[in-house]
Amino acid sequence: MCGIFGVWNSQEAPLHTYWGLYTLQHRGQESAGICSTDGKEFFLVKKQGLVLEALRQEDLKKLKGNSAIGHVRYSTAGDIGGTNAQPILAETSKGTFALVHNGNLTNYKILRRNLAEKGAVFKYTSDTEVFVHLIDQSEGWIPEGLKLHPNDEDFLPYLFDALKKVEGAYSLLILLKDKLIAVRDPLGFRPLEIGRRGESWFFSSESVGFDIVGAEFQRELKAGEVLVVDKEGLRSYFPFGDFSARRAACIFEFIYFARPDSYIFGDWVYEVRKRLGRQLAKEVGSKLEVDVVVPVPDSGIVPAIGFCEESGLPLELGLIRNHYVGRSFIQPTQELRDLKVLMKL
Repeated sequence: MCGIFGVWNSQEAPLHTYWGLYTLQHRGQESAGICSTDGKEFFLVKKQGLVLEALRQEDLKKLKGNSAIGHVRYSTAGDIGGTNAQPILAETSKGTFALVHNGNLTNYKILRRNLAEKGAVFKYTSDTEVFVHLIDQSEGWIPEGLKLHPNDEDFLPYLFDALKKVEGAYSLLILLKDKLIAVRDPLGFRPLEIGRRGESWFFSSESVGFDIVGAEFQRELKAGEVLVVDKEGLRSYFPFGDFSARRAACIFEFIYFARPDSYIFGDWVYEVRKRLGRQLAKEVGSKLEVDVVVPVPDSGIVPAIGFCEESGLPLELGLIRNHYVGRSFIQPTQELRDLKVLMKL
C-alpha cells in the first residue's frame, strides 16, 4: 500500500507531483521520490523519509520537464528504508522508462527466481522490480483482436506480456520520454484516479491529490484498464477483457487507508465510513449499555459520527491525538507501531 501520482503535459510537472505526493503522505512514510522527463532525458530524485524531508528545494531544481511520476512508500514487500524507494528508473532492451507501483504481487518470489535464472540482475528487494525485468525479457504479446495505435506498438506488447504473468494487486504509472501509461489490475484492488486541468492530465491514488494542483476529477481508471496519454491524447486498452462485473476493491481503503475527503471506488470515503457507523449502530446499538461514544482518532471519528446519529448517543472526544506524530499502522515493524501509538495518544 503506497501512494502514486503522475502528471502529463504541465510546465510545472515536478512541482505538481511534489504537492500531489504531499497530499498522499498518509499512504506511505518511509521514502519519497519523483522522476521527470523533458522528452530527451530523465531526472530522478528519491530518498528515505517524508516528502518534506526527502524532496527538498535543491532536489526539485534538479527535476526538469513537463511530465513526471512520483511515489510515497509503505513497505509491504522487500526491505524497509530508502533502498527500495521509487520511482525505479530502468534502462532495458525495450527502452528507458520509470515506474511506480501501488499494490502487492502474490507470485513475485517465483517470478523473481525465474527471471534471475534467465539472467536478470536485481538491484532491489521489493516486488516492483519484477515488472522491469518481465518487460525487459518479454518477446511481446498482443491479445487476439486487439489493435494498437501506431504510437503504442513499440512498448505495449511487452507490457501486456508482463501483466499477463503477474498475480495480485497493482496500480502502475510508467513514464517514457514520449508518453505516460497508467495501469490497474483486472480486479481493481487498488484505486487510481484521473484528473485534468486544461491540457494537462493527472493521475493519483486518491482524488485529494487533484485538489492541491487545481485539477478536476474526471473518472477512476477501470479494472484491467491500460491507459496511454501522449501528444495525440488518451487511449484505453483492456488486454484481459471486461472485468466490470468482478470488483475486488480493498475494503481497508475505506476503513483506514484513504483520506476521508477522497473519492475512490465510486464513492466518498467520508460517506462510506459514516454508513458503516450507522450500520454498526443498527446491529449492536440497542444491546449496549453506554453513556457516551468516544472514537479513536483519526480514522474512528467519522464512523462514530454515523453511529451516534443512528443511535442517538452523544459523542465526545475523549482521546486527543498528537498530530505531529505520523500514522502508526503503516510503520514497518510492530515495535515501531507500538511506540507510535504511545507517542500519538
